[in-house]
Amino acid sequence: MKRTGSLKPLQIFRAKVSLSQTFLDAERQQQARQYSKLTRRLLFIELGIGIALLLALLLSGASARLAEFLVFPLPLSAALYFLILAFGLGIMMVPLGYYQDFVLPHRFGLSHQKLTSWLADITKTLALGLLLSVCLIIAAYWLIEFLPSLWWLAAWLIVLLVSLVLTLLAPTILISLFFKLESLPDGELKQRLACLAQRVGIDIKDIFTINLSSKSTTANAMLGGFGKTRRIILSDTMLKEYSPEEIEVALAHELGHHLHHDIAKLFCVQAMAFLLAFYVANLALEGGVALFPYQSIGDIAGLPWLLMVLLALFLILRLPLNWYSRHIELAADKAALQLSDNPEGFINLMTKLTDQNLSEAEPVHWERVLFRDHPSYNERVKLAHEYKHAPI
Repeated sequence: MKRTGSLKPLQIFRAKVSLSQTFLDAERQQQARQYSKLTRRLLFIELGIGIALLLALLLSGASARLAEFLVFPLPLSAALYFLILAFGLGIMMVPLGYYQDFVLPHRFGLSHQKLTSWLADITKTLALGLLLSVCLIIAAYWLIEFLPSLWWLAAWLIVLLVSLVLTLLAPTILISLFFKLESLPDGELKQRLACLAQRVGIDIKDIFTINLSSKSTTANAMLGGFGKTRRIILSDTMLKEYSPEEIEVALAHELGHHLHHDIAKLFCVQAMAFLLAFYVANLALEGGVALFPYQSIGDIAGLPWLLMVLLALFLILRLPLNWYSRHIELAADKAALQLSDNPEGFINLMTKLTDQNLSEAEPVHWERVLFRDHPSYNERVKLAHEYKHAPI
């Protein structure tokens, strides 16, 4: 049901302040600000260490000397160089990674995962990341050797294909590597969610639960995949602590993404961003020949420069990508309100998620622009109040 109209600014402000004071846990918000501040600092430290290492390799000539020892076919030499680089950087980052990914979540009550389980998950994540990265490095330098003028375009196409495959596999194989998926037992909730999906014309293969509580105290829901892999996935923490009305609103938000074809739109926008990144990286790699001690774009001594440029470009491109993500998330929120016609349930859902997942209700502006891909809690609550008070 479509609604139009809006609240006056003063009404919106009062509603927002009143809601925050009534529902949000002040202590949790204080913890959220502390947690966000610490994670930002750690991210900047990680970036600083990585960039410093790559620059040191280039400026000291160590990269050129290492390349001299790797006398193999170009793709293999590039893969070995990357593995050495990844291993060295990984050793340097072990204390930081342990503190950021294990100590902090436990300190702030977001995780109760055992150390052995966490190590197993980290091993899987690193193995998958290294496998994909090495394959892409091999493909990129093979293309540089045999298609030097258009390697960046062919590499971009390969990245798009890999991204598409991962999107298809995420709701099935990839999630199953870390969590147990089970079909939601038949009952009122399952029927309610299935009916909502059918009402908007979206075919759902099944509704699954994920045992997030085995490792985390957070809650989440998603509608992932395409075609035969499309499925609703609910965390068991949400099933235990949220009402059927709130879960229905969460699904309505995800259905909004599919109604708006947001997955395809976001994929296309990211594809254009990656194309720009690879094109500029190629120009930078060619220009770096005059700045650093490597002979051509096919010289693996220039690999640190290529990685550093790509990292910088992806960080810069995160700004417009985050803006676009916030835009489509807000549109999905509007769809959720229209599909459920339940602004109170929407507000309760967002309040619970904000407290439970330790999210800041209103992050500082620069952090929102740089890091946030979802609207703030206050933005979403304002939207719900506008819907609630607007005439039909």
